[in-house]
Amino acid sequence: MIAQLIKNVEQVVIGKNEIIEKIIIALLCKGHVLLEDVPGVGKTTLVRALAQSMDLSFSRIQFTPDLLPADLLGISVFNPKDAQFHFQKGPLHSQLVLADEINRTSPKTQSSLLEVMQEQQITVDNKTYKLEDPFMVIATQNPIEHEGTFPLPESQLDRFFMKLSMGYPDEQEELKLLELNISAKTLPVIVDIQSIMESRKKAEAIFVSESIKRYIVRLTRATRKHELVDLGASPRATIALYNASKALAYLRGRAYVIPEDVKELFIDIVSHRIFISPQAKYQGKSEKLILKEIMDSTAVPLEV
Repeated sequence: MIAQLIKNVEQVVIGKNEIIEKIIIALLCKGHVLLEDVPGVGKTTLVRALAQSMDLSFSRIQFTPDLLPADLLGISVFNPKDAQFHFQKGPLHSQLVLADEINRTSPKTQSSLLEVMQEQQITVDNKTYKLEDPFMVIATQNPIEHEGTFPLPESQLDRFFMKLSMGYPDEQEELKLLELNISAKTLPVIVDIQSIMESRKKAEAIFVSESIKRYIVRLTRATRKHELVDLGASPRATIALYNASKALAYLRGRAYVIPEDVKELFIDIVSHRIFISPQAKYQGKSEKLILKEIMDSTAVPLEV
């Protein structure tokens, strides 16, 4: 089923099956994704294709400095005909939301979005509106252009399940893009909501041995002790890595987690949750490089 879903999305997004798989993992774990990439690599096309393939309602929000929380959440409007206030839903009432250039809006608007991500409900005028399940936010930001932006603080970055980057296509993939009429393509529904919910339950039931659990904990704890890391990964990162490893094992058709599942997702889950020291930057080391060093120096369990 998941293989069919990935193949369906690849009709309009060429050569990004690994990214598609990881977004599906986040969806199975009720998580949200931060896509950090340059403009024009197909982020909107990817998210829209996923929404079509899974029959989810979709909305895209272009974040700007003047965007207000009410523009996202919705607003109560007075109707003079019946002298009543009627709630008009905002774009966050969709199941799959693309928050484009999230770092271009004010911290107040950012925090209103992230509160909804955490609670999966919206409160306006003392009334609470539950959002449909599944609900997922895929936020984007440009890693190059920082002028006029409001960087997400540590506490808000930690709420994103994983951080991904699509990157540029290779030469053959880019040639293939020229032959596709992507804008005119409507994808068929491959997976329905009930199937997503069933897959979530199956992923949760995947077995994780005691040795793998200890391996996950050792990895995240190592980020807190590293001399070049000012702020290490939180316990939320440990839980996210645990759940993501189970989801990956499920997608690979296994009933148990192996160390390779953990290693494959470690950097994507943790890289945005740690903050490296100025000394690390002076030495030319990035978050990903430090995390790779931690993986290489942490003993891998021999028994699963």
